[in-house]
Amino acid sequence: MTPETLTFHSVDVRAVVLKLRRPVVAKIATITDWPLILIDLKTEEGVVGRSYLEPYIVKSMNYLVPALRDMGAMLKGQKLAPSDIYETAQKSLHFVGYEGMSMIAVSGIDMAAWDALARAAGMPLCTLLGASPGPVRAYNSNGLWLQSPSEVAAEAIEIRDEGQFEGVKLRLGREYPKDDLATIDAVRQAVGEDMHLMIDFNQGLDMAEALRRCHMLDDLGLTWLEEPVVYDNFDGYAQLARELKTPLQIGENFYGPRDLHKALRSQACDYVMPDFMRIGGVTGWMRAAAIAGAAGIPMSTHLYPEFGAHVMRATETAHWLEWQDWADPILQKPYEIKDSHLHIPDVPGAGLDWNEDVVARNLYEA
Repeated sequence: MTPETLTFHSVDVRAVVLKLRRPVVAKIATITDWPLILIDLKTEEGVVGRSYLEPYIVKSMNYLVPALRDMGAMLKGQKLAPSDIYETAQKSLHFVGYEGMSMIAVSGIDMAAWDALARAAGMPLCTLLGASPGPVRAYNSNGLWLQSPSEVAAEAIEIRDEGQFEGVKLRLGREYPKDDLATIDAVRQAVGEDMHLMIDFNQGLDMAEALRRCHMLDDLGLTWLEEPVVYDNFDGYAQLARELKTPLQIGENFYGPRDLHKALRSQACDYVMPDFMRIGGVTGWMRAAAIAGAAGIPMSTHLYPEFGAHVMRATETAHWLEWQDWADPILQKPYEIKDSHLHIPDVPGAGLDWNEDVVARNLYEA
């Protein structure tokens, strides 16, 4: 069977809620329950493509699951060509806009379509994209939330040792800047000066506070400062990028490749890190990667480490893969993480198969 023979038949969509091993404790939210939407895209030829979405808020699945099912019904009988499906699905939601949940639903379908094509071709997704399976440099983003300096330092050692990591992400935005500084110092002492430290404020600061706090961090040798202010304040980010020596990272809230282009045109950042459910799945990522590549801007991933590893192998300015194990419980065979690299298995597609026992125990009625 060749990918050209595939025809869209339907999608099965299931909602799952998992308990996070290390709850998210950020300045803007605390999250203990992690929602996942599992997508099985079925073709007339019997090939099934799989993907998942991580929409942060459990109740959001009440809207996304019906949207995905409606898209599946609309696409029935269409040739499984991701670019065509991407365009058709987007245009079907033109009057409610291309951003927000519209793009998230399109992205989920897109990733499953690419997975199906690669499975039909009998090759890993990265090979279908013109690259080869192999290791992808990763940092650990599994924890290091807004706890005390001593707690974060102890956890940093655990985080480092989960895969012999050379980079970890810690979150800042405590009430007093001195506590953030103490946390960075404690982590440095715990994991060593050679560790790459990525800093994420999770959009928790206003512009005045961002200017004050980011300048306080500017001589600490940090790998990047991520999203200190609300994601769409490109003018504010441009000011920060001009003033700071530490590279500025944004992009997990880009809705489609055009947002990435707008950010680069505004000189709003030094690095970009699109999220698959917002950038437009694999199709949106590859279009965004072409823009970042032309501009010479390093590009990292956000969530979705399995699909992230595949596209990073085919991304000109590939930088760091963000690794979390939050979806691992629902996978039969999670990817191997070793020596600060995620290793792509040499299997067809993105290598996602569901652990049905875990899925059954954690189903959510959406």
